[in-house]
Amino acid sequence: MHIYLQGLTMGLAYVAPIGLQNLFVINSALTQKRSRVYITALIVILWDVSLGVACFLGAGALMQAVPWLQKVILGLGSLIVIYIGVGLLRAKASLEGGKDVNIPIWKLFTTAFVVTWMNPQALIDGTMMLGAFRATLPVGGDLPFIFGFGSASILWFLTLSTVVSLLGSKFNEKVLNIINKVCGAVIIFYGCKLLWSFVKLMGWL
Repeated sequence: MHIYLQGLTMGLAYVAPIGLQNLFVINSALTQKRSRVYITALIVILWDVSLGVACFLGAGALMQAVPWLQKVILGLGSLIVIYIGVGLLRAKASLEGGKDVNIPIWKLFTTAFVVTWMNPQALIDGTMMLGAFRATLPVGGDLPFIFGFGSASILWFLTLSTVVSLLGSKFNEKVLNIINKVCGAVIIFYGCKLLWSFVKLMGWL
């Protein structure tokens, strides 16, 4: 139970700060029907937990073994992050059942994958945080920790979706568009920082 609680608290510390996944879930909760909100949350949880497990089990080791892979992930990921941010700036939010963002399930699935797995900072941070923590666990502690981390993702994203969805009725389309633009600007800034890190990693400056 102690190790499970460690995984739970570490997981909450990992997912709670506002980032790409949270902005994706918030935007969905503000613009889509309740059923789609929870589908979105569950899909994000799936990719978030899978990323956490991959980082925990040593995705970083692969990037260290193949140096060019880290460069590919950082360079391509930064461009994708910027693209997502620009999309939010250009999007026009709607209160009518979220028609403007009522994308097919397969696209929702792939978009959530991009938001989660194509975020190089999440890969790097997750590997550093979870990989380092794994080294401190006793024998047999891996599974309880993973369950704790997974529980944190489920608890956070379902709670976030519910709260934002319930409060969403108080927002009008003007506010939604402002939120879209703010979130888009934050994501673009984040993507530019990643791109700058890629430029420095390549030794171009």
